[in-house]
Amino acid sequence: MEIIIVNDYAQMSERGALAVSETVKKNPRAVLGLATGSTPIQTYRLLIEQCERGELSFAEVRAVNLDEYAGLAAEHEQSYAYFMRKNLFDHIDIDLKNTHIPSGTAPDLQAECERYTALLAQMPRDLQILGLGSNGHIGFNEPGTPFSGRTHVVRLAESTVRDNSRLFDRIEDVPKMALTMGIADIMDAKKILIMASGKNKAQAVYNTVKGEVSESCPASVLQKHNNAVLIADAEAASLL
Repeated sequence: MEIIIVNDYAQMSERGALAVSETVKKNPRAVLGLATGSTPIQTYRLLIEQCERGELSFAEVRAVNLDEYAGLAAEHEQSYAYFMRKNLFDHIDIDLKNTHIPSGTAPDLQAECERYTALLAQMPRDLQILGLGSNGHIGFNEPGTPFSGRTHVVRLAESTVRDNSRLFDRIEDVPKMALTMGIADIMDAKKILIMASGKNKAQAVYNTVKGEVSESCPASVLQKHNNAVLIADAEAASLL
């Protein structure tokens, strides 16, 4: 795993945007695996700016997202489908028909997971972007998730619910279930970029990079990927 330590969130975001833009310029039909949450927001803003300046085009890019809350419709302002439109898709020249996110309101969630797994098999990602949970989760693969798993329904850990509650009016409003790419799906990507910012991620970063490869820290599996890059700011990398 390549480790890149930068000063702060802004520099982490710049390096993240550079990785995405280089991928798309090299292959205009690239498949991007995208993440939500606070970590990639500035990365997405920088990509929007490049697109607005005519330096980058997503016209032929295809995108697959990591996860979605169970029970939230795509129009719900806390859904990840809404997040992606608000923070990226509505501001770039991507064709929304080429964007894919699990449906949190599918009548049969298990069937939806199977559909998404099959879709991912047809769309090998050139670059997969990941954030890092404070408990080491990637996507919504919580500690204890088998490394061999494919897209599945997960009950979110209390620490994850707490971390995500900042985006909701009340912690009680945070969904307790989600659909997520499995760890095996994530590992299928040709290149993986994981980004971490802030002191609350320091232990997870240490466990990811220097800890035992163990399902107790899902992100530690990235030590086994042949092209994984971690970009961490100084606070997140403080234990390395």
